[in-house]
Amino acid sequence: MTAPIESRRLRLEPFSETHLTARYLGWLNDTETMRYSEQRHRRHDRASALDYLGSMQASQDHFWAIVCHDSALGHIGNLSAYVDRANGVADMAVMIGEARARGAGYGREAWQTASDWLLVQPGIRKLTAGTMACNAPMLATMWACGMVEDGRRRGQFLLEDEPVDLIYGARFA
Repeated sequence: MTAPIESRRLRLEPFSETHLTARYLGWLNDTETMRYSEQRHRRHDRASALDYLGSMQASQDHFWAIVCHDSALGHIGNLSAYVDRANGVADMAVMIGEARARGAGYGREAWQTASDWLLVQPGIRKLTAGTMACNAPMLATMWACGMVEDGRRRGQFLLEDEPVDLIYGARFA
């Protein structure tokens, strides 16, 4: 299990059952929060969240709760990194679930903190991520944190019945 990682305003701590609250489940089932996520196609309950947590804990992947030092906000989202050790790649994803925390740069700070930490881990040479072309906040985060476009799949997703491109980003050690 990964030790917590600190930044100026945040702590990335290993996600545990203590983070698995009704508030968290609400984020996972909120259509606006999950608008650009493939999680938008499913409903989550405590059992499905526990299954996911168990799979992450059994792997060599990373699943962090993003906790704001401002105790009024507390747990504001999650960040994951799926590690392909054979190829030296970590694929990242982030969710800021707490609506009061959106637009304040917390996602970018968490992304930068995790990216910097991952790229100094033994065997990690490349970070990747992908998002819908219309997900401007995520694209802005990726580019601001040093990623460059690494590919595109035209019409990969349907969002409100309209084809949307998937844009991949990458950052190298």
